[in-house]
Amino acid sequence: MRDQVIVIGGYGHTGQMICRSLGAAYPGKILAAGRSLERAEQFCATTDGQVLPLQLDIRSDWNPELFQNVRLVVMCMDQTDTAFVRACLSMGIHYVDISANGAFLSQVEALHPIALSQGATAVLSVGLAPGLTNLLSRHAADHMDETHEVDISVMLGLGDSHGKAAIEWTIDNMNTEYEVMEQGVPTTVSSFKDGKVIDFGEMLGRHTAYRFNFSDQHILPRTLAIPTVSTRLCLDSAIVSRLLAWLRAAGVFRLLRFGPLRQAAVYLFSKLHAGEPVFAVKVDAWGRVNNKPMYMEYILQGSSEAAMTARVAAAIAAILYRVPMPQGVYHSEQLFQLQDALGSELKDVSLSIRRNGDPFMISGAS
Repeated sequence: MRDQVIVIGGYGHTGQMICRSLGAAYPGKILAAGRSLERAEQFCATTDGQVLPLQLDIRSDWNPELFQNVRLVVMCMDQTDTAFVRACLSMGIHYVDISANGAFLSQVEALHPIALSQGATAVLSVGLAPGLTNLLSRHAADHMDETHEVDISVMLGLGDSHGKAAIEWTIDNMNTEYEVMEQGVPTTVSSFKDGKVIDFGEMLGRHTAYRFNFSDQHILPRTLAIPTVSTRLCLDSAIVSRLLAWLRAAGVFRLLRFGPLRQAAVYLFSKLHAGEPVFAVKVDAWGRVNNKPMYMEYILQGSSEAAMTARVAAAIAAILYRVPMPQGVYHSEQLFQLQDALGSELKDVSLSIRRNGDPFMISGAS
């Protein structure tokens, strides 16, 4: 009987939270996997037997027999190729990935025929951004006849605790050029340029956010048919955000291509705790309803970006574990709604929605 869930990177920063959440719902069925059996055992010893340890290195040869009873894999590690994902889908195992790497997610999309033929479902864009940003955008699109534009803004707190993989991904995207869709036309833009003042609500105020290469802005034009989508990033410290924009303009970030300097930058960011342990997401959407202009505004705030990512991943994984879903490879907004990720009670987060300036309520989880 296939009733196990393997969380790859399950003893890491975000993986631990996913394991604890799933372990509480399905005790003894969740396996925290990674290269270090010792670290897996140390973590699992704190879960009262709800989560079990597993030594597994997906980058080397591994025994397929380990997956005989596995129904679902949750991936919390960055990958350089799709070999492991392909193997999971080929065995009919469902798959959830919290990766924010747009290029990698595009490669996984190409595995749709394999998942379809083997009865497996893969869900991508699961986390904060991409993830909640995708679901907020879908919520807006579902309440419009036409959706013309979506602006996504993400604020991260310097006082928050971020995993090494998340820091490395951010550092690697500080000095990139990429394409976004503007009125359905691919347009080249640059990270940490084109600043825009964003109102994150009364508690956090107004901050200048800069373009950043989050994958949601590449995905939503295809999955939701929105002709213009952009995503921006800022930190809760306006001084640090402006400093990063200045360093980008001065060309300093080009030096991050050199290994030692990149490692030093990752280390410095991991030790920088000068702000608050907060995050915020702002989504502005414009369109039409009954041939009249419509504007939807969403502001979501919480105290831990990693905890929010874990919450979304665990919620989607739990649904995929117990409910038959369409087979194939999908992004979260293609199968799920905002309520599925957040639940009917907004614990530890605040969400305000305004429709043409007036408060707007969402219904309970489906």
